[in-house]
Amino acid sequence: MPGMAEAPPNLFALPPGVDFPAELVAGLLTRMASEPPEAMARVTLILNTQRMRRRVTECFITQGARFLPRLLLVTDAASLGPTPLPAPVSPLRRRLELSVLLDRLLQTGTTHFPRAALYDLADSLATLMDEMQGEGVPPPRIAALDVANHSAHWARTQAFLGIVSDAMEGDAPDSEARLRQAVIALAEGWATTPPAHPVIVAGSTGSRGTTALLMQAVARLPNGAVVLPGFDFDLPDTVWASMEDALTAEDHPQFRFRRVMDGLGIARDHVQRWTGAKAPAPGRNRLISLSLRPAPITDQWLAEGPTLPDLAPETEGLTLIEAPSERAEALAIALILRQAAEVGQRAALVSPDRNLTRRVTAALDRWGIRPDDSAGRPLALSAPGRMLRQVTGLFGQRLTVDMALALMKHPLTFTGKGQAFGRGQHLILTREYELHARRHGPAFPTAESLAAWAAASGLAGADLWAALIGTALCGHDTAGPMSLATFVARHLEVTRTLARGFADAGDGGLWDK
Repeated sequence: MPGMAEAPPNLFALPPGVDFPAELVAGLLTRMASEPPEAMARVTLILNTQRMRRRVTECFITQGARFLPRLLLVTDAASLGPTPLPAPVSPLRRRLELSVLLDRLLQTGTTHFPRAALYDLADSLATLMDEMQGEGVPPPRIAALDVANHSAHWARTQAFLGIVSDAMEGDAPDSEARLRQAVIALAEGWATTPPAHPVIVAGSTGSRGTTALLMQAVARLPNGAVVLPGFDFDLPDTVWASMEDALTAEDHPQFRFRRVMDGLGIARDHVQRWTGAKAPAPGRNRLISLSLRPAPITDQWLAEGPTLPDLAPETEGLTLIEAPSERAEALAIALILRQAAEVGQRAALVSPDRNLTRRVTAALDRWGIRPDDSAGRPLALSAPGRMLRQVTGLFGQRLTVDMALALMKHPLTFTGKGQAFGRGQHLILTREYELHARRHGPAFPTAESLAAWAAASGLAGADLWAALIGTALCGHDTAGPMSLATFVARHLEVTRTLARGFADAGDGGLWDK
């Protein structure tokens, strides 16, 4: 492809603050300008997120009718290999397998933890497995660590690592291990037979080991290129050299770039600019770059701070808000986003705190503003997910008025089609029952107490309604141990009954959202 280096590796970058998708497309169109139109269709562009793919597609569309490159995500790398790999183990299956192994460990008596923490520990071990597989770290390497000063704690940790080791030696790979196998196979194949068409990885920082391997493999291709986002071209050489130690520099935003370049065996000055786009606020970038220096060289604040340009114009528009509470923090952010929406300005909230983003989303909902959340909505927080979780809470504990009313008022309850006794009548009876239960009880409803209230209320249809609600909600506190299949079947039966109501068939609106 025109515009590449004379010899690989081909490493490009764009400075912080530029519109990365727009400049990525502009640079690609410039390099392909001398090629026939159909040549663009032979380009493979590997991007880091689904949102990036949508944005790049939009940028291409604004350039008029033309062929588009093949747009893939990093997680699609397995599809590029010539040999199909076995299907990965589902995350749920892996967590259930880990919970069984943890239960066996608990029964040995060598390690003590509450049985209620089985699934939380399984989640933690599954996350650890993903990180180990993504970084290519086998369990024996961790077991060989010298931690003599923490021998007692390490002995307990070894028991959990043994579970991880057993799970990683299974016959089917996890999704992270499968992706790494695919990238390694691709790199080996490309080393002998490089693809004739251009391959570009853009937008990735190499924060995960597998992604870094893919970036290095593509950068070494004659027709390959890697385009780094937010690369600090102004970072002093002394700072770059100080990032050799991962223990002190790993938190620096440029450290991952340093690791990719070390893997390629190139220096920082080998990185080329993808386009001539300049940072919109270079002075602000210098200020932020200085503030993020690794800990061993923060003394450079005093040395380089006075050399910065006048900070007043560079920090214009920056506001520091010290919120007194998490609620106030979310409301302040929501108000700023609302103001941006009213004037038609593009705005974004960047935060690793999912609780904060959910609070902001809830605040924006007051004004009918629905943000585009790149992380999506967790299934457990969707309407069906909340209902399924609430039904799960019925098993193994006494039914309380609050538990019963939460399910009665759920927006998916009594949403079956074609029933004469619909959701409207259900909500009327729910309201009347709540008034009675709040005033007179009982605190722990039963099928009998529901039937007695219905008979005394004299409301039309109350007896049939109470019978259905009582059958669905009551009697699950005495459920003993059961197989997973039995529990799932019983759980779904209760959920479907509540969602369907008096409809003859279907599950109401349970699976519609």
